[in-house]
Amino acid sequence: MARLIYLADDERDIRLLMKTFLENEGYQVETFENGSSIREAFDRRVPDLVILDVMMPGEDGLSVCTYIRKKSGVPIMIVSAKDTPFDRVTGITLGSDDYLTKPVLPLELVARVKAMFRRIDLTVREYAPVPDGPFRCGNLELEPSARKIRIAGQPFNVTPTEFEFLQYLIRHSQTAVSKHELLKQVWKFNDADVDSRVADDLIKRLRKKMKEASSTAFIETVWGYGYRMKEKKA
Repeated sequence: MARLIYLADDERDIRLLMKTFLENEGYQVETFENGSSIREAFDRRVPDLVILDVMMPGEDGLSVCTYIRKKSGVPIMIVSAKDTPFDRVTGITLGSDDYLTKPVLPLELVARVKAMFRRIDLTVREYAPVPDGPFRCGNLELEPSARKIRIAGQPFNVTPTEFEFLQYLIRHSQTAVSKHELLKQVWKFNDADVDSRVADDLIKRLRKKMKEASSTAFIETVWGYGYRMKEKKA
């Protein structure tokens, strides 16, 4: 069955262009011209991926992103004309898994969508048969089979990419993991499509969420190399 993508953009020509390229790759695409209409559709049926423009009349894309993320871990991609570091970090912090800036090349959009689905599929195949776990670091507990995380016994809501990232770090907690390895193993990025800002933005978001949840596990930066999952000392 074809994967279902919801795509919201207030510019008709852009909607049709992106829809055409994605449908040519075999995806089922439903388009929306504003935030309220895609939110209503999401309440009726959860798609496999949501693509949101930021600047739309009425309810904007960031508000829709926040709404969806409170209800679901479905992958979210933001496409926006705003390209300042603040805009990118805001989009990632609110729960998006990727952030593209306009004008977007249709082939780049398709490549990003494929990469997002590829890393989800490969992660499921890689980890689903593994019976080990749960894994613990401080008061953070991760269950691979159930794909759940708890901090201090309380559910910790994460996106699919955040789960994969934390799972990879905690499985390799005895050593530091390079940024290149994370991009390759978690994001499934090839050398040609690597954008290290994707990892940087996700880590900023996770650190903030973990701090707010009073996690005693934290993501340590190994300067000039990568990251390591560690437990805070009392």
